[in-house]
Amino acid sequence: METVFLIIALIIMVGGLIGTILPIIPSVPMVYLGYVVYGIASDWKDYGSTVMIVFGLVTVFVMVLDYIAGAIGAKRFGGSRLGAIGAIVGALVGVIFFNIVGLVVGTFAGAALGELVLGRTMREAIMSGSGALVGFLAGSLFKLMTSIVMIGAFLWFIIV
Repeated sequence: METVFLIIALIIMVGGLIGTILPIIPSVPMVYLGYVVYGIASDWKDYGSTVMIVFGLVTVFVMVLDYIAGAIGAKRFGGSRLGAIGAIVGALVGVIFFNIVGLVVGTFAGAALGELVLGRTMREAIMSGSGALVGFLAGSLFKLMTSIVMIGAFLWFIIV
């Protein structure tokens, strides 16, 4: 029976890995869920509370970073606070209505629109939007790397 739950946990984790590309799937939380599923089924014999606490904190950190990465990027490229807020709002609205394309375009457009509302030039707005997009892409790459490391660690715990 434990093997069945191992397979289920791995399927959940692969789904989380796919979620680093498809934003409607919660990426790192699904990888963490795989740990929980297998841990419960195996009575936590391969890893314990320390692993769960560390990866739980990593999961929370990555998810928070994912939501603010666009804002950080906008600020780094000279954007204002309103541009950073626009990047977050644009990302959320974009993903809700237009999925992946909306997430990317919404991040850029939200930051740029925030700058234009403040009376900044089109060049400044585009720079802020570009920064938001770079931040978003960096956050996505970080989610992907974190998911791969967590899955690799899981396999290590199970195999070794």
